[in-house]
Amino acid sequence: MLRYLTAGESHGKALVAILEGMPAGLKLDVRKINYELKRRQSGFGRGARMQIEKDTVQIVSGMRKGVSLGSPIALLIENKDCSIESKPSVLSPRPGHADLSGILKYGFKDARDVLERASARETASRVAVGAVCKLFLDEFDIDISSKVLMIGGECSPQSMMKKIMGAKENKDTVGGIFEVLAEGVPAGLGSYVQADRRLDARLAKSIISIPGIKAIGFGLGFGYAYRFGSQSHDAIYYAKDKGYFRKTNNAGGIEGGVSNGEDIIIHASMKPICTLMKPLDSVSINSKKKSKASTERSDICVVEAAGVVGENACAFVLADAILEKFGSDNLIDIKKSFQQYVKRIK
Repeated sequence: MLRYLTAGESHGKALVAILEGMPAGLKLDVRKINYELKRRQSGFGRGARMQIEKDTVQIVSGMRKGVSLGSPIALLIENKDCSIESKPSVLSPRPGHADLSGILKYGFKDARDVLERASARETASRVAVGAVCKLFLDEFDIDISSKVLMIGGECSPQSMMKKIMGAKENKDTVGGIFEVLAEGVPAGLGSYVQADRRLDARLAKSIISIPGIKAIGFGLGFGYAYRFGSQSHDAIYYAKDKGYFRKTNNAGGIEGGVSNGEDIIIHASMKPICTLMKPLDSVSINSKKKSKASTERSDICVVEAAGVVGENACAFVLADAILEKFGSDNLIDIKKSFQQYVKRIK
C-alpha cells in the first residue's frame, strides 16, 4: 500500500512529506520533482508569496545513488519566509476559510494557529509526493496533465485573463474549473468489490481534499443529468491490434469503480480564494463585535496551480492502484507483471 503524511506550517521552517510504499529500483530525478513544484507556483493571478518562495526539494531518506531503496522516502521543502513566531495574531476569521471552524474545534484564541496549517501552502508537499509518483507512472507510459477550462464563467484565454485582472482591480478573487487528464491507464485498476476500493471514489477523495475544491466530476459529470441513457453510455468495440475500445468517453475512463482502458478525465471546481483585500463582514474573536475579516498576503486566482496539484493528487492514487494490482517491492518485477497483464487483456 502506498501512503504519505505531510507536516509543516505555511510560515514554519519547512514542509515535510514522507512517502511509504514506493518500490525499490525507481530513479528519483530531483529536477523533475522541482519542475512540478515550479509549476505549482505558476499561473496568472498568483500573489506575492510566489516571488519569495522558489520551492526546491531535498530527498533526505529512501534513496541511494539516485535510486529508491523501497524504504520510506522523506521529502523536505524549506520555507524562505519562516516568520511564524513573529506573525501578527488573526482575530477576525475570514469567511470561507478554516479560521472560525478551527478556532471552535481546537479552542484557539488566535486564527493564526489555524491558518498556518490550513493554508494551501501545504499542497507543495503533496506535489512533491505526486511528482515521485509521476516518475513511477512514467515507467508504465502513463501521463497526467491538466488545463484550465473556465475562470469566473469565461472560457477563452483572453477573457479568462481579463476576468482575473478585473478581480484584482476590484480587490476581489475569482475561481473556476480545471481538467485533469490521465492517458495510458490500463483497464482493471480499482475494484467494484468494496466502496473504498472504487477508483473514482479514491480519486475523488484525493482531489476534493485540495483546499478550495468544492465539486468534482468524471467524464460528463453533471452533464449526465441532462441526457437519456442512449446518449450517455460509451458503446464497446474490439480490434485485434488494440483490443477493446470506445469511440466516446463519456464515463471519463471509469465504469463501476474500475478503469476501463480509456483516458481518465476529471473536472474540478475551485471556489475563489477566501482572503479578500476588500474583506467581508466578520466578528472579533475577543469582543464578539462586528468587524471586517482579517487580510493576509494572498492570490487573486489559483485555478491553474490547483490543476497542477490535481495532477499530482491523481498520480498518487494511480500509482497506488498500480502497486495494488501488480506488486509493490521491486520495479522490475512490477513491470513484468504489468506487461503480462496488458498482453492478456488484449
